[in-house]
Amino acid sequence: MKTYKILHFVLIIIVLTCSTLVRAHTEKPDKKFVVVLDAGHGGHDPGNTGNGYKEKEIALNVVLRVGKQLEKNSGIKVIYTRKSDEFVDLFVRGKIANEANADLFVSVHCNAHGSSAHGTETFVLGTHRNNTNFEVAKRENSVIFMEEDYKKNYAGFNPNSPESVMSILLSQEEYLDQSIMLASLIQKMFTNSLKRKNRGVKQAGFIVLHQTVMPSVLVEMGFLSYKKEGAYLNSSKGQQQISDAIYEAIIEYKKSLDKSVHGYLPVEDVIEEVSAQVVTEERTVTNTSGIVFKVQIAASSKFIESKAYNFNGLTGVSNIKTAGLYKYYYGNTSSYQEVKGFQAEAQKNGYPSSFIVAFKEGNKIPLSEALKSISN
Repeated sequence: MKTYKILHFVLIIIVLTCSTLVRAHTEKPDKKFVVVLDAGHGGHDPGNTGNGYKEKEIALNVVLRVGKQLEKNSGIKVIYTRKSDEFVDLFVRGKIANEANADLFVSVHCNAHGSSAHGTETFVLGTHRNNTNFEVAKRENSVIFMEEDYKKNYAGFNPNSPESVMSILLSQEEYLDQSIMLASLIQKMFTNSLKRKNRGVKQAGFIVLHQTVMPSVLVEMGFLSYKKEGAYLNSSKGQQQISDAIYEAIIEYKKSLDKSVHGYLPVEDVIEEVSAQVVTEERTVTNTSGIVFKVQIAASSKFIESKAYNFNGLTGVSNIKTAGLYKYYYGNTSSYQEVKGFQAEAQKNGYPSSFIVAFKEGNKIPLSEALKSISN
């Protein structure tokens, strides 16, 4: 009888424990992929008004269409910085994304210019490598003058000053690869699906991107100042096509994070563009600066063991985990000429999108900075 009571007591404990575990499991919410959509401008800030169109209205219409499509995916949660014609401070937009622990931040805008410029371009945070990029950033950043206490909220930031913009440039460096990945996908969708003129993926010092701590892009859907393009952007058909393209890019980006390393998307077009400004011809240089070059062959949200059979026969592959993404590198050399050989070998072995990166004292640095250092 005593044994029966003990067994009965143990059984109750087991049942209660299992019930608690099951309840804890069922009550724990699944982590959704959080996308924050930011319609530029709003309220008393109309944005640019090329040809009489209103940037704030077009941006909002596109964002709401993108969000409506994303919300059909059960694994995605959509958050809007605004859903109506209201003015939202730039720092508040970033705060919304940060507090939501977002996986992506996508800010949508329309461009304008005094010339016949037209086409799409998508920006990530970084160095304004030419005056045109700076002018685009300056125009978008000037919104802060419409905010109360802007000097307090932005610590004296002056959007008209190149030096001030320079001070915020690479605060998002750990997310730069992923931001470029998404930006490249958006431009690819615009170009291939909609046959829009591709003005490329660019870097500039946008405050709204600086405020976020996740992969972030700012999309310039086209120029309202260009009559034909302005009419397209203001039309229901144009807005639907643009929202479809942005939606598809976000979905493809999300899928790429769950693929094997062989599904990684290229970003070398932007990185090589930076390096081309520094090294315009092959030349022998002596590297005494402690800089190490490697070839990034892949990236994945999953850990892949560094065995040759996992990397098409390449040996000595190393990896670094940053911002939830494993990045895989082939080669390790202080010679820029030698790392070009590693890149050629990687491309020959099935990694056509591999690209060169630089490290100094174990920290990744911009390739342009590394090449400048070894050229001096």
